[in-house]
Amino acid sequence: MTTPPNIVLIMADQLAPQFTGTYGHPVVKTPNMDALAARGTRFDAAYCNSPLCAPSRASFMTGQLVSKIGAYDNAAEFPASIPTFAHYLRMMGYRTCLSGKMHFVGPDQLHGFEERLTTDVYPADHAWTPDWTNPHERIDKWYHNMDSVIEAGPAATTFQIEYDEEATFLARRRILEYAMRGTQPFAMVVSLIHPHDPYVPRPEFWNLYSDDDIDMPRTGLTDDPHTRRVHHGIGADAQPVTEQEIRNARHGYYANTSYFDSKVGEIVKALEESGQLENTIVIVTSDHGDMLGERGLWYKMSFFEHSARIPMIIAGPGIENRQVGEPVSLLDILPTFLDIASSTGQDAPEPAMELDGRSIWPLLQGAVDNPEAAEVLGEYCAECASDPIFMIRRGQWKYIHCRADPPQLFDISADPFERNNLATDPRFGTLIEEFESRISEKWDENAIHTAVLASQKRRGPVHLAMETGSLTSWDYQPSRDAANEFVRNHMDWTVAAEMTRFPSFSNKSKG
Repeated sequence: MTTPPNIVLIMADQLAPQFTGTYGHPVVKTPNMDALAARGTRFDAAYCNSPLCAPSRASFMTGQLVSKIGAYDNAAEFPASIPTFAHYLRMMGYRTCLSGKMHFVGPDQLHGFEERLTTDVYPADHAWTPDWTNPHERIDKWYHNMDSVIEAGPAATTFQIEYDEEATFLARRRILEYAMRGTQPFAMVVSLIHPHDPYVPRPEFWNLYSDDDIDMPRTGLTDDPHTRRVHHGIGADAQPVTEQEIRNARHGYYANTSYFDSKVGEIVKALEESGQLENTIVIVTSDHGDMLGERGLWYKMSFFEHSARIPMIIAGPGIENRQVGEPVSLLDILPTFLDIASSTGQDAPEPAMELDGRSIWPLLQGAVDNPEAAEVLGEYCAECASDPIFMIRRGQWKYIHCRADPPQLFDISADPFERNNLATDPRFGTLIEEFESRISEKWDENAIHTAVLASQKRRGPVHLAMETGSLTSWDYQPSRDAANEFVRNHMDWTVAAEMTRFPSFSNKSKG
């Protein structure tokens, strides 16, 4: 049995595919993503399953809808007892490594990864808990507001730039060390914070674009209740922005997208220089998108295309060069990884929980693309809501259901900007009945609502207690053994030099 391929997944934060050159944007420069798509598979209807950072990532890691595991929002604990793809891959002999953000909430900050190279960029406690009993109240300490739009522009550095520089550097170093040590196979997630707001890039990326290049939002503020809630929740009704501020924010986002793309290039280059690219499957994706001014909205928290759709580009051994229109989602990553890991004959462990996703490995190998048959499910149980919101994308249709709001039905093929809600059109009554029946079959709306309220109520005293007295933080502390790094008195420096050189001098001499 040969060694299965390595897996390297590079995750952006808040990257909408509509704003990448890889997916056809005429201005945004993404040459490294373009190169991966040119030799791999690009999925054109890929979605997150909950359009907010922590729940989306918990769903991605576990192959589970968030309502099944209680990871509802950015301050809901991700239970340690839920198996992730890192657990399963580790069981199959993979060295599992995380470098960068994953927004794990709770004391378990590994969730199956054997090692984690950085701390997280966001807190691991319950401070960011929303309150569904008072959904219109802003939590100003942490809530998104319009400052990110108003203050967009270049800067020498930000905490986000420093974070992504560190995460990429450490990932690159570990990839080279895997080659030096013969570590095979390995599975690494490199998870960066860009192009997430604030929209503040380095000058060299800002200067890739001029004001005249920047296209403006095409859809104005709409009147559906959830859009109004999010519009209020991000402070857009209290902090109106000018056309130039909108242009600046999109300029900064485009620049930070190019910055993220440059980090994709650095990781791929490390694989190439270490001789591991030919046996590594590389995935580029995101946890959700960014409305970026469409509908008067910014950031995420919505099932509209710019918020819920994500890039998904996969390249590597055995993967066809094609574009796939069939709807897929982050739920599909775990079962796909199991198929990749077992592609050379090793048996995969039986999943401990029934998975909500399905393997897209057949599509990567050239299986017939069937957009009409595939279905993607989404749910939102976080801020700017008072009831669960459910989404189904099937074929050309997207259906959004919330018992507090009127239903929404969109024909994504004919109406990609979702301007025309067809839910009130009697011609689609039978289709809406089918979607409503599927929602009733898949979700117990009352039970989920009760569970979310109970979770929020439980977290309050836990957080208040943790802020009282001596703090024991859940935030991850990366381990480092400085006594055995670089050159120390207890080691032969010539041996250290040889061990950390790649390719080694001895191998070059033999060549």
